[in-house]
Amino acid sequence: MPTIVETLKPAVNSKYRWVICGLLFFATTINYLDRAVISLLKSYLERDFHWTESDYSNIVVAFQLTYAIGLLLIGRVIDRTGTKTGYAVSIFLWSIAAVGHAFVQTTGGFILARAALGVSEAGNFPAAIKAVAEWFPKKERALATGIFNAGTNVGAILAPLTVPLIAELWGWKMAFILTGSIGFLWIIVWYIYYEVPGRQKRLSQSELQYIQDEESTATGTAGSIPSQSNSQNENDSWLRLLGYRQTWAFILGKFLTDPVWWFYLFWLPAFLKAQYSLEGTAIALPVALVYTLAAVGSVAGGWLPLYFTNGGWTVFRARKTAMFIYACCAVPVVFASKLGQLGMWWAIFIIGVAAAAHQAWSANMYTTVSDKFPKEKVASVTGMGGMAGALGGMLIAKLAGMLFDHFKALGQLNTGYAIMFLICGIAYVIAWLIMHMLVPRPPRP
Repeated sequence: MPTIVETLKPAVNSKYRWVICGLLFFATTINYLDRAVISLLKSYLERDFHWTESDYSNIVVAFQLTYAIGLLLIGRVIDRTGTKTGYAVSIFLWSIAAVGHAFVQTTGGFILARAALGVSEAGNFPAAIKAVAEWFPKKERALATGIFNAGTNVGAILAPLTVPLIAELWGWKMAFILTGSIGFLWIIVWYIYYEVPGRQKRLSQSELQYIQDEESTATGTAGSIPSQSNSQNENDSWLRLLGYRQTWAFILGKFLTDPVWWFYLFWLPAFLKAQYSLEGTAIALPVALVYTLAAVGSVAGGWLPLYFTNGGWTVFRARKTAMFIYACCAVPVVFASKLGQLGMWWAIFIIGVAAAAHQAWSANMYTTVSDKFPKEKVASVTGMGGMAGALGGMLIAKLAGMLFDHFKALGQLNTGYAIMFLICGIAYVIAWLIMHMLVPRPPRP
């Protein structure tokens, strides 16, 4: 097997595609910063708007429902309009929606604001995965995806470090305004630096040749779906894609595991408040630690299959083996609530490991799309799977709201969290088994 240095050597020698990866990382950071703000302001908003747990879950569901609808539609739009324009329009609209939260006067207004944020934020991952497919050969895509996907964790780290402080100094409205405005700056940098490799003048000829040669070598890899650029049935492309087992493996995998991340994102601050009476700036350090571990997991999760493939494994075997390892690493979170009774840092550590496992899993889940589908279909399939994940997130939000209201009334809120952590822990193994049954081996080319 090659060493870590040998594995990363191509990334060191060829630089511009990693500049693009950095842009995707910052966009994803902003994406998650904007969506995480409301969970950190929950106590302020509960006080001002008299929310119940079910009210909060309805607001979360509004985001997830429109996010799901947006993913289904916007993936196809980005495939047609191109990554550069599609990404910029998406982040412009979600930045407006994020700032708009500051001007809401009612609970219903928050539902509408979250709905607007959800449908516009849906453009991030289809556009980012498409950009990775355009700029990276298959063997490097999991690493590139893992790096930009780490932005989800950095955004979630920055949020507790900044949002409560802003809220205490200038009020919760200013927290929405300041964080929501960052996206406008990103758009300027994006238009300066992004273009597809064949038209990017800043790209060296040697790096362009490397990208094109590696892609040419990967074309026709076992298990990939043939390009249908000349198809006469463009209007039924969704139906065509649903005819492939690979599509359903991605859809069901996202449906079962994305809700776990939604739960961590929207309820971790609430868990710390319920279990340990932490709120405001006091939650910054434990939440930041969870997402720091998750960031490490995202990059490591992208590196491991690259390590395997450089050691002679096929992409299919490397991806599936890595994902099984990550699924097993997520299981111990079922004990988070119980071990948390021994001390907060036990709970934080085990949730952090589970979050790292999720991000490692997620980096490879996204990469299975660019492994198996032609570039002109990548955003569409990513959107379909993302929609399924958002629908699963909507279901888990409603379940969590009902469970927590029920057990809070009984004075046993910890039992509700124990049930939710059990669901989170077993989801990945179930998803891996289903995906394995749908695509047990690479089909013949």
